[in-house]
Amino acid sequence: MSAVPSGDRVVAVAVSSGDRKVAVASDNGYMHMTTNKTQLILASASPRRRELLRQAGYRFVTRPPPESREDALGRSIKALTPGAYVESMAYLKAAAAIEAHGLKEGLVLGADTVVDLDGQLIGKPNGDEDARQILRRLSGTRHRVLTGLALVDLGTGRRLLAHEVTLVHMRPMTDAEIAAYVASGEADGKAGAYALQETADRYVESIQGSYTNVVGLPTELLERLLKAAGYDPASLRDLG
Repeated sequence: MSAVPSGDRVVAVAVSSGDRKVAVASDNGYMHMTTNKTQLILASASPRRRELLRQAGYRFVTRPPPESREDALGRSIKALTPGAYVESMAYLKAAAAIEAHGLKEGLVLGADTVVDLDGQLIGKPNGDEDARQILRRLSGTRHRVLTGLALVDLGTGRRLLAHEVTLVHMRPMTDAEIAAYVASGEADGKAGAYALQETADRYVESIQGSYTNVVGLPTELLERLLKAAGYDPASLRDLG
């Protein structure tokens, strides 16, 4: 369970293992159900997250937070546990997008993905040399990929937070493979410096858990959050 404060209100969301039930605590003690049609707003510039939402059939617009704000946010909350960190980052990205674009209505979705290697959080590489170092560290390991989601309903003021975890087993990579992969450009902008949905799958022995979580937006978790917020996910999709 984690909680993120917003003014004088706190909304906490716990995602259990197994059936992954989402528990929501609102500031007034009850769940507000709404059936109004609402615009889904993705607070991210990630092309991978856009593609995952499109593949799932969602209608949405993109309103990313300023990049400078993302960098500053990450430096301020590194002391949190991995799950609390990605949830908080997702929420702060959503809040930054709301402020930057002056959003007044809609469902704002923030997301943040990191790799957890024995308690050390690994985000996007800072250049090619950093990418090579990250891949050398991950080579031959079993590590966790976590994505936090934050769903902010501007109509009701409610905030829902949760995260997904996937276990990834990466096979050993040679220095030549690492160099070639980084030179391909695929490592750029990817948490852990690899993209499972592109060609990095050849370096992965297996995954345990959500594939879309590793790509950057666990669509199964998003559906559960929408339902917990009182929305029918089908009403936000193009079903034709």
